[in-house]
Amino acid sequence: MTSIGILGAGRVGANLAGKLSAAGHRVTLGVRNTEETRPLVAGIAPRIALADQRTAARTADIVINATPGDTSLDRLAGLRAELSGKLLLDVSNATREDGDGLPGDLCYPGSSLAERLQAALPDTHVVKTLNTMLFMVMTAPETLAVPPTAYVSGNDERAKKTVTGLLGDLGWQPAWIEDLGGITTARATEAMILMVPHILRRHGFTPFAVSLAR
Repeated sequence: MTSIGILGAGRVGANLAGKLSAAGHRVTLGVRNTEETRPLVAGIAPRIALADQRTAARTADIVINATPGDTSLDRLAGLRAELSGKLLLDVSNATREDGDGLPGDLCYPGSSLAERLQAALPDTHVVKTLNTMLFMVMTAPETLAVPPTAYVSGNDERAKKTVTGLLGDLGWQPAWIEDLGGITTARATEAMILMVPHILRRHGFTPFAVSLAR
């Protein structure tokens, strides 16, 4: 059993918390207001603990960034001490919203949120994954008609191996996981978000993933 702190209790964070808790991990959701969030979490998994984000980061073995990508860098840079020596699994995309609220331009063209996080948190092992799909696919990849791909980017091989194990707990088969290499490869997967709003405008929130076909 691993202690996992998830920063962000929106659809992404809550979805991951429910599945990882069901897989036997000890999960703490890091939120801004525990009392407002408690009723929402109770309907997902009563075993999930709630704490402020600093406490969730400090007390966990692994931390997942599920905060809005456009504010993640400032938010997590302030947790440098709490994240030191830990694995940070980043699933967010940093974009500016378009007029209809869907992702528009990238916040870090020519770079990526994951790279910026790694630079701001040099004592933390940042691994990027699960950012190329709708949130429901993250925890139920087997529901798609075609096997999806979970891309993995990170500089530390041991950290990526740990993340691969967590992906298995979320339902990902080894053949569906593609290790792209170092953290700089995250700029490729983060750029894929630019395709997503066009798909959503045509098909709505039907589950899909941007995947590799062989």
